Amino acid sequence: MKTIKKFLVTDQKSWSLLLVRLALGITIFPHGAQKALGLFGGYGFTGTIGYFESMGMPFVLATLVILAEFVGSLGLIAGIGTRFMACSLFIEMTGAMILGGHIHNGFFMNWYMMPKTGEGIEYFILVLGIALAVLIGGSGKFSFDNLISKKLK
Repeated sequence: MKTIKKFLVTDQKSWSLLLVRLALGITIFPHGAQKALGLFGGYGFTGTIGYFESMGMPFVLATLVILAEFVGSLGLIAGIGTRFMACSLFIEMTGAMILGGHIHNGFFMNWYMMPKTGEGIEYFILVLGIALAVLIGGSGKFSFDNLISKKLK
């Protein structure tokens, strides 16, 4: 019980943790919705699994990637399991940056795909930094984690 409480406890007055938690969740949600549901021009669960498997990724790992982005973003927005969700996204995005080839494309996002054909690591550094801040700091104000930790007192 004490471990669960430590996992959930956060500065319940922190507006900054609330803002970074929401920023991360809202930013990642469309990516997760593309992969899980086919929204925002995505391929949905089956299409995404097929794409990842064609790259040599095992089914279980591909499913975990989809869950990290879709369920993780919703969890962050709601503030439930915040540290777990942030850690999941941190791991998943580190893998995407390295294994997805972005690390070989330099630093900058490639808005116009010129002259190269891939994105750099700029976006990933922001996502990883925010995920790490949420992982360390917790959920901040207005989260289910706060409500649960209050009940555990």
